[in-house]
This record gives sequence, structure tokens and C-alpha cells, in this order.
Amino acid sequence: MDYKDTLLMPKTDFPMRGNLPNKEPKMQEEWLENQVYEKGLKKTEGKPLFILHDGPPYANGDIHIGHAENKVLKDMINRFKSMNGYHVPYVPGWDTHGLPIEQALTKKGVNRKKYSVAEFRKLCADYALEQVDRQKHQFMRLGVRGDWENPYITLKKEYEAEQIKVFGDMTKKGYIYKDKKTVYWSPSSESALAEAEIEYQDKRSPSIFVAFKVKDGKSVLNGDEEMVIWTTTPWTIPANVGISVNPGFQYSIVKVADRKFIVASELVASLAEEFEWENPEIFKTVIGRELENVVCSHPFYDRESLVVLGDHVTLDAGTGCVHTAPGHGEDDYFIGKKYGLPILCPVDEKGVMTSEAPGFEGVFYDKANKPVTDKLKEDEALLKLNFITHSYPHDWRTKKPVIFRATEQWFASIKDFREELLQAVRNVKWLPGWGETRLFNMVRDREDWCISRQRIWGVPIPAFYGEDGAPIITDETIAHVSNLFREHGSNVWFEWDAKDLLPEGFTSEHSPNGVFKKEVDIMDVWFDSGSSHQAVLEARDYLRRPADIYLEGSDQYRGWFNSSLSTSVAISGEAPYKQVISHGFALDGEGRKMSKSIGNVIDPIKVMKQLGADIIRLWVASVDYTADARVSNDILKQVAEVYRKVRNTLRFMLGNLNDFKPEHEVKIEDMSELDQYMMVKLNHLIDKSLKAYNDYQFLTVYNTIHNYCTIDLSSLYMDVAKDALYTEPANSLRRRSIQTVLYKTLTALTKLLSPIIPHTAEEVWQYTPGAAEEYVQLADMPTTEVVPNADNIEEKWDKLIDVRDDVLKALEKARNAKTIGKSLEAAILLYPADRNQSLLSEQQDLDKLFIVSQVEVKGTMNNAPQNAERYDETAVIVKEAEGEKCERCWIVSPTVGEDSEHPELCHSCAETVKNYYA
Repeated sequence: MDYKDTLLMPKTDFPMRGNLPNKEPKMQEEWLENQVYEKGLKKTEGKPLFILHDGPPYANGDIHIGHAENKVLKDMINRFKSMNGYHVPYVPGWDTHGLPIEQALTKKGVNRKKYSVAEFRKLCADYALEQVDRQKHQFMRLGVRGDWENPYITLKKEYEAEQIKVFGDMTKKGYIYKDKKTVYWSPSSESALAEAEIEYQDKRSPSIFVAFKVKDGKSVLNGDEEMVIWTTTPWTIPANVGISVNPGFQYSIVKVADRKFIVASELVASLAEEFEWENPEIFKTVIGRELENVVCSHPFYDRESLVVLGDHVTLDAGTGCVHTAPGHGEDDYFIGKKYGLPILCPVDEKGVMTSEAPGFEGVFYDKANKPVTDKLKEDEALLKLNFITHSYPHDWRTKKPVIFRATEQWFASIKDFREELLQAVRNVKWLPGWGETRLFNMVRDREDWCISRQRIWGVPIPAFYGEDGAPIITDETIAHVSNLFREHGSNVWFEWDAKDLLPEGFTSEHSPNGVFKKEVDIMDVWFDSGSSHQAVLEARDYLRRPADIYLEGSDQYRGWFNSSLSTSVAISGEAPYKQVISHGFALDGEGRKMSKSIGNVIDPIKVMKQLGADIIRLWVASVDYTADARVSNDILKQVAEVYRKVRNTLRFMLGNLNDFKPEHEVKIEDMSELDQYMMVKLNHLIDKSLKAYNDYQFLTVYNTIHNYCTIDLSSLYMDVAKDALYTEPANSLRRRSIQTVLYKTLTALTKLLSPIIPHTAEEVWQYTPGAAEEYVQLADMPTTEVVPNADNIEEKWDKLIDVRDDVLKALEKARNAKTIGKSLEAAILLYPADRNQSLLSEQQDLDKLFIVSQVEVKGTMNNAPQNAERYDETAVIVKEAEGEKCERCWIVSPTVGEDSEHPELCHSCAETVKNYYA
């Protein structure tokens, strides 16, 4: 007889190989067809609402690995919350306005000048919507679940209408105003920028020291002195109208040959070395405040330069006398306003010098550095020229340097409601915790937000101008424009005349003749996305403000987190979010920034084609997302290996449940102690995983499940249980008890894995016997079950497992020494430590726990023979087991041969086989 036929070997159609790239798209089609997302919402109707508000990615180009990390994190949270008792509608969104789309069309060969503003905007909209559709399918391919048919898109009519309301509400409260100020200006974008759009890069600049001759010393100076300034922007010298000194600093008049220079006293020594002065003599000292209103002459123009007082003057660099051009510096601007200095800005929107800079007109500002320096040298005003490399502000879109430029702009006055903003920051929960400090400091230090842009692809600023030039924004005009945008979209602003955009019969004291103009600037794109709490959370009745979570990359403290907070607090008095979670950036395997030129970019689309979306998702769970995370092909292969181990663990359980039905379940109290111990371990897995999910600690979930599969299941339970599963009678209590543990473990694991690797979890669910729900993602998260006397069982079996670890070491050593082959050929003699003596002496089935044929507990470790291997918990002797090998279970037993009908079998197998054929 072939006894193999009597063994209950694992059977399952669940494949060993995941084949995810082929299976996942088919699954996703099925989920869409069967409306699984909608079924989930239907199932959770009436449960507490949970809103994770999607920060809109920019609609331009394919998604990158950072996008993938972001969307997967959101999806894991939403899937978990949906399975854990919450109603979780998720509305994806896109940011669709701004310069990159204009640039993308230009690169495609679109000649902007051939189109009207409205026509070009239509091309921008069409391009953006193409990108939205493209990215949408890429996000869906990641397995991200949501309302993909009804996303929010910032160019949509209904969104723009709500954004206009936000602008109107802020204006009504006095937070929006127009003024001429010095702002960040990007010549490469030809537009003003907000702080959030600035990044710093190294730049090589000229460093010059310039002498300004005193024209009127105001009885403090003789008039033959020269004030020395320092600047790294020679091109701004034509805009100079003042010199700032600190009122509290002491200044020295230093006589060098036949010239007298004024510099801060503390810097005399270092400057003397810098200028290589020979025998400098301090002629006189004065306090800064005494120099107020001294008049100097501009180095090469027939213009005066007034000495003014400013606390912004420091001794960190320079001379203590600061070149002041109110048209090109923030501090300069404020000091210029205070002293009534002219706000000269001789640079146009393209960065080209204008007629206000005679001699340099038509020269690009950066190219003007050399002719300006040459002119200073010619007029003997240049004391020193060097070149330095320093951190300099750049446009984060074009990566080109920006300048400060005084222009008429629209501003949101952050300082007017700063205390409310700071309190709102305090009321929010932050993960990581440092996020609170970061945003708090940003808000604390922010004065005004420049919200106007000199572009055409964006939401227009809904302001009109009267005949006297005064801006007109009223409740009536805002409501009317909002309604027009809701009906026609914002293109009407560029297609219609001002009078047609105003309410019928509108009048204003600013236009007695009824003649109006409209604003031509658009809003900062951060105002667009920053209005989503109103345009999405408030406008859609099934959502709510504040959202439970905003989750984005750490760069959004200066971006979306910031602009959303400002607009929300301004109009509602509270933050738009209860909690903010931020993640780091994706780096390559060596911790470098990804770059196409280096060739270290990981393309998620390619990874999904090669390995599958579940591997990307598992990678996201495997890293500390709150910090920068490394990803490379090698790292993804390691993740794929972990996936393979988890999949094989699930497959083993499915294979051994092929004849199991839920009605076969054994009550916990009727189980063996080992099975009860595994139920305790399962409870710990569930508790720890659910807590980690609730705390958004996905790395803990990943490690907990991975360790459980590797250590508790593969190395222990499945190793110990498989002999009983294969050789015991099908309906024996022992076998059904083990199957019950495996069934409960399988269903719990599948549910816990569903938010992370939903495709694999659903595949497992299809093969799980008696699965109640159609899809595991529609099931509830697992709950723990009471195990009687759990603490004592766990304490006892933890000790037994420690002993087992020692025995396994001894068996490995014996195998290496060729004393035994397989572990079932071994007999074990134990000499336990005193603390384990009674535990081991009373424990039955130690042979099954150690997977050997015989176990005998002898004396204690103290009287163990010399040849025993000594470990922490016991001393062990490994020898060959006595008896013959059973042809069915492979145990070596003296009972083999005792049964005349089945002499090749041990007593237990002989009885089983007789019953099998009975």
C-alpha cells in the first residue's frame, strides 16, 4: 500500500507566485464594475464620518515615486478606517492652474501670441484635464480607492465659484488689500511670487564696497567724508536713494591718505585688512542716531542719498552702512516708506533695466552688474570687488534666481489675524510633532501674503476699478462674479467687458460716469488649492470642515498646509484640519535625491509593470514615512522577498484548510495549550496592529505582521503543527483545533493586510473557506477573543519556547556533526535549569514541540553529563532515536512493526489508516 495516499497533505489552488502585474489590473476592473468603493460607503452609512482631504497634486506629467508614497499612505488610512467602523468618503483632487502648464504648452510648440487670452486659457485647460486623466489612471493602478468619477479640480466652474467666495469673505473682513510693495519677483516667470514659491540655491555674485560722498553733514560731519556700503547686487545701485545705519552702533570716521571713510567702529580692523589700508587713523566717532538725515551724493547720478536709521542693520557682514533701494528690498521698502524716500524700481517684469536707470537701459539686470561696477570704478567710488558664492532665492518652478521688485500687488494681511492663526496651529494634532513648531514659526514670522500673479492661466482676482482708480470689491460684485463663474467658468472674465461682468445697474461713487475696468492679475495658485476646504469640504454636503487629516509631503508646511490654514482661519475662525501628517521625500538607495541625469529615478509605473502595485504599497509600509525614505531596485527586491514569505505563509494556511468549514471550529477552551497559546499570540497581533493603524504607524504594522509570519507561524506553529495536520484523522480534535487556529489567523491576517496589500488580500479572501463578505475590504477589522487563563498560558509557553530554542540549537549542532540527519531521527535527553524542572517534567508532547521522535527529561543542568550541550534554559544531549522509522509519519518508534496488518507503521498511524479504510 502507498501510505502517501492516506496523508492529508495541503491542497489549494491559491498560486505560489503572485503574478501581480497581470492580476492587479483585472482585480481593479472587477472592483470598479462591482462598485466596491460605493458598497463600502453603503455598508458604513450612519457610522462616524472620517475625512482625509486630498492635497491636490499638480496636473503635469506622469506620477513619480513621491506621488505613489503619498497616495498609498492616504489609501492605507482610508481603507483601515473604513474597515474599523467609520464612514470614509474620499474625494481625490488636482491643482490645475499656474505657470508650468503655460510652459508645457510652449514646449509643445504653442505660440502664445497667436491666441487670445481666452483661447490660450482653453488650451491650458484642455492640457490640464489630459494630465488629470492620465494621473488618475496611474493612481488607480496603485489600488487607491476613492470617488474617481467626481474628483475636485481647481479649474472646474464650481470650484472657481467657491474660491471667489473665499476671496470675497477675506476682503469683507479687511484682510485683502492692494499696495505697491517690494515683493519676490521672478523674471523667468514674469510674475510676483509668494514666500512659499521660493527655494534657496547657491549663486556666484559680485561683492562690492562702494563709497558715497557726504554732501550735507548736518553739523555732525564736515562734508568731506564718504560712507562705505557693501552689496552683492551692483545692479541695484541705480535704484539707491538712501543709506541705513543702526541708531545704536558707534561709527568711526577713518582717515586713509587723503580720504575719510565712515564705517561701523567694530568693523574698522577687519575692513582695514580687507581694503589693505595703510596707517588708517580714526579721526572721529559718532553714534548712529546722530547721522540721521545726513545727505550723501549718489555715486554716478545727480541724486541725493539720505542717511536713515534702521534696526535691520547688523554687523554680521558689510560695513554697518547699508545700501538702501526701497524698490528692491523688503527692509529697504519699509524704511523708505517711513522716511518718504522714492520707491525707484528701474527693472521691468522681464528683469530688464528701464529708462529709470540711465546708462543701463535695455540690459538684463544680472548682466548690468559689470557695467555698473565699471561705472563705479570710473568715478572712483568702487573700493573693492570680489566674487562670492552664497545662498540666494530662486523660483521653485523655473529654478532661476529671483529679485526683489516694487510693484502694485494684491496682498492678504496675515498679520491682521496672526494670533488666531497661531492658536489654530496649537489646536491641531501634528505628526511628526515638530510640524507644529515649523508651521507656528512660519506663521509667526509672516507679515503679508502676496496673492496676485502677472500670468493668465489661473483664477482672476475679482476686482473692478472706478474712474478714480480705486478698487471696487463688494458683496454684490463678489456674489455676481461667483455666480457667473459657476455658470460659465472663469474664462468669462477675459471674454467679457467689465460692464458685462458687473451686476445689472451697478453704480459706484468711484465711477460717476459708469465706466469701469477689471483687474488683469490672477490669484496665486496656493490661493486656489488653499481654498479647497471651502470648495470641497464645505461645498459637498457629504463632507465636512474641518477634515480629520491633511497628509502631504514636508514641503507643504510652506505650501498647502500654510495657505489652507490662512484662508480657513480667515473665513471660519478655525483650521481646516484636525490633524496634519507629513511625510519625507523618496531618496535613492544611497540617500541621494533622485535625478534623471544621475539615472537613479525609480518610476512607479515601471515598478508596477515589473513587480506589481502591492510591492510598492508594501515598501511604503516598510519605511518610516515621516522621514526621507530610501528606495531602489535592490530595496524593492528585498520587499518582494518579504512579500513572497508572507504570501507562502498565507498559502500554507489555505492549503491546510482545504477540508475545513467554519462549522468545524473548536472552542478555545477545548483546544490544546499550544493552540490556546497561539490564540493569545493572535490577540497580541491584532491589538498591536490595530493600535499602530490608529496611530498611523504603518512600519509597526509591517514589522508586527512580518515577525508574526516569520517567527510565530513559520518557525514555530506551522513547523510543529504540520505533522498533526498531515497524519491525524481528518476530524480528530487535535487536527480541527489546529485548523481553527489557522482559520482565525488567516482571516485576521488577511483583514490586517488588506489596507496595505489589498490585491493580495482579496486574492486570499477568494480562497478562504466560509468568507462571509464578498470582498475582504468590505469586512470589519478582526477582534480579539477571550482565552481563559491567558496570562498563565502565555508565561508557561514563553518559557517552553525558550527551551525549544535551546533544543533547536543542539539539533543543528548534531546535524552538522552527522550524529543525526532529520530532526525526527533524534531522541533528546533534557537536563533543565532548576526553574524549568517541573515545567518540563509535567509537559506532555515535548517530542511534537521539538519535532523529534523521543524526549526524556532527566536530572537538572547541574548534574548533566559532560557531553551535554549547555544553554540558558537547559542542557541537551542529542542521540539517535530507538526503533524503526514509520513509513507514514517518519517518526522513529519502537511501536513500528507491532501491528501485523501494517507492520511498516507506528501504532498511531496504524490506527489512523485502519479508520481511514474502515
